Amino acid sequence: MSESKSARVGTMPPRVRIAPSPTGDPHVGTAYIALFNYAFAKKHGGTFILRIEDTDQQRSTQSSETAIFDALRWLGLDWDEGPDVGGDHGPYRQSERTAIYREHVQTLLDNGTAYRCFCTSERLATMRAEQEANKQNPGYDGLCRGIDPAAAASRAEGGEAHVIRLRVPDEGETVIVDELRGEIHFSNAEVDDQVLLKSDGFPTYHLANVVDDHLMGVTHVIRGEDWITSGPKHVLLYQGFGWEPPLFFHMGLLRNADKSKLSKRKNPVSIDHYRSLGYLPATFLNFLATMGFSMGEDQERFSLDEMVEAFDWSHVKTGGPVFDGVKLDAFCGDDIRAMDPHALKDALVQHAFGGRLETLVDLSRERINRLDDFLPYISFFFGGEVDYSSVIDKMVPKKRDKKETMKVLKAYLEGIERSEAARAFTVEGLGEFSKEFAAAQGWKPKELYPLLRAAATGRTASPSLFDTLAALGKDRVRLRLRSAIEALRRVAD
Repeated sequence: MSESKSARVGTMPPRVRIAPSPTGDPHVGTAYIALFNYAFAKKHGGTFILRIEDTDQQRSTQSSETAIFDALRWLGLDWDEGPDVGGDHGPYRQSERTAIYREHVQTLLDNGTAYRCFCTSERLATMRAEQEANKQNPGYDGLCRGIDPAAAASRAEGGEAHVIRLRVPDEGETVIVDELRGEIHFSNAEVDDQVLLKSDGFPTYHLANVVDDHLMGVTHVIRGEDWITSGPKHVLLYQGFGWEPPLFFHMGLLRNADKSKLSKRKNPVSIDHYRSLGYLPATFLNFLATMGFSMGEDQERFSLDEMVEAFDWSHVKTGGPVFDGVKLDAFCGDDIRAMDPHALKDALVQHAFGGRLETLVDLSRERINRLDDFLPYISFFFGGEVDYSSVIDKMVPKKRDKKETMKVLKAYLEGIERSEAARAFTVEGLGEFSKEFAAAQGWKPKELYPLLRAAATGRTASPSLFDTLAALGKDRVRLRLRSAIEALRRVAD
């Protein structure tokens, strides 16, 4: 980090932000980046902003936004400005700022930094197919770059569908100064003419991100390293507007044990999943902090306040840290054993029954004969993996084999992510999706449903399947279906 920039980091009250998209469950990666933004801001008496990037109107939901709020507050990462707390730089939802983006994109059109593109989706699909066939780097070929701006404006006023693209220089390079990694150089020839404003009038991430960061006074952009490749587009936008860019800090991405990017295809990644399993919020935050921050002298156990007090960028690691569930369990076990017995009792009661006792009673009342039957019956609603030893031979339907069964479980896992009906994980949505899925796979419901029940619960009998799946929750079901696949693989080998 240069001396001048070090001085800026140390002397001006920072304004930082976390900007999640409300398109799914709150991701542990969001919490990880939020933690470092929060710690840096609090260390220097700055401001921590929560901005909701909901320009993807088809996938954004109010329930996902609420889940983000709840998850970050559960961890103690409260924000100073945001959609629900207000502030002087709102609105803090991008869907409420569309007029601002249109006004600013006109500036780029006027000074030649952007241009209108009238290419149809069919032409773009043909172009991409040709590039792939010729083993060329994908990207827009610039067909509309040469259209006279006045003619393009006239066509747009006449109602012709179009997008607005960034005009990337043909030659030279664009440099990002990363405060953790130094200068990163990009050849402009390798940077695509990114769409800035879509044909529906909504901005893409790149335009909205730069305009919002500038207008909200963001001084330091702390984000994951997967945004490095977007950096040149952002720098070019800052230059096009004539604005000074913020300081950039790109954190290492959380990774699986095999060093691949942490993803829900291999591991539970929802904050809500770890909350539902009973991890303590302060412990979980401490665990996240150790993956990117060093307190020195091999000290791994520290509080959020201690991290804030000690925070310095020289203590931040840029390598891709591995999300180690064994280490997380060890941390949480130590903290549970250190709890006051009364506090632990209250925590156990709240975790086990707070907020869902009524649901568990409703699901079990027709299936228990004594009060003492209740806890054993509902046990599969708790914890992560289950024991398949008593059901493994019953998971494979008659006239099917283990390989077919594993294949259909894998397809179901992928399907619940793509299906609009299943994504919210409601009883009705799961029922609709599962019926359609069975038909598409050539399976009968009487084959698929018992398999799903055994995989999700480790039992052959449970309350109504879709009531059960919804009560278990998406992340726990995903974890157990993956475990069931592995259990089938072990007996198939």
